[in-house]
Amino acid sequence: MEKLKLAILDMYDNEPNQGMRAIQEIVKSFGEHLDWEVFDVRGKAELPNAVDFDLYISTGGPGAPLEGDGIWDKKYYDFIDELWTWNQADRGSKKYVFFICHSFQMACHHFQIAQITKRKSRSFGTFPTHKTPAGERELLFKNLEDPFTVADFRDWQVVQPNIERMKSLGMKTLATEKKRPHVDLERAMMAVRFSPEFFGTQFHPEADPEGMLIHFSKEKQKESIIETHGIEKYEQMLEDLHDTSRIQQTYRTIIPGFLNAAIEALSTIKV
Repeated sequence: MEKLKLAILDMYDNEPNQGMRAIQEIVKSFGEHLDWEVFDVRGKAELPNAVDFDLYISTGGPGAPLEGDGIWDKKYYDFIDELWTWNQADRGSKKYVFFICHSFQMACHHFQIAQITKRKSRSFGTFPTHKTPAGERELLFKNLEDPFTVADFRDWQVVQPNIERMKSLGMKTLATEKKRPHVDLERAMMAVRFSPEFFGTQFHPEADPEGMLIHFSKEKQKESIIETHGIEKYEQMLEDLHDTSRIQQTYRTIIPGFLNAAIEALSTIKV
């Protein structure tokens, strides 16, 4: 059987990041099954031909998720609609999409299933995330504890889910932000099953402990984290990165699980 084609939708707008490296390393491990290509969505308004690709990973990125230049963002939303419409049609094969962080916020806004608001303070580091009842039944979460640990770096959040809208579209919230009984703020949505083929997380499931340890152990990064978030948060993050049952388990489970499920489903059709 010929390899399936995967498009990585780069939403980083040329900003240095760890996400693209980590995503590409995961994808490379599926080299036997996948050919892949990167598209610079925000920098060059590049998007793939929907017909030519089978799977898509849309990355995180900097800045406000509701701000664009009227060109790349319009093309991006139109592209998501094209893939969604493709999957609603009676076709043999479906298009599989994974939305991460910035892309997740844009998708939730586009589907009108929640509000996107600025956080009171930046979320930075590793945190426990809680499964919803739907999340308990989610196949991509089956090997994760409740709560499970995620890497979360963001200034924005997805809140106030439109339950009726989600229900009408067949969408489900799978995870919510850590419990903060001492804080009178709504807990953000952290993962959504948009459809059997569309999946998204507010956090960064591609975050690999080894890469994060190297990055955050650099003196400049270490000093910046301690100055902004305190030594306690820095030490907790290192502990989560060293513990194989935490970030490592999330890294090994979610995106690889998504790719495996998509490859299995598509391979039965494209033999």
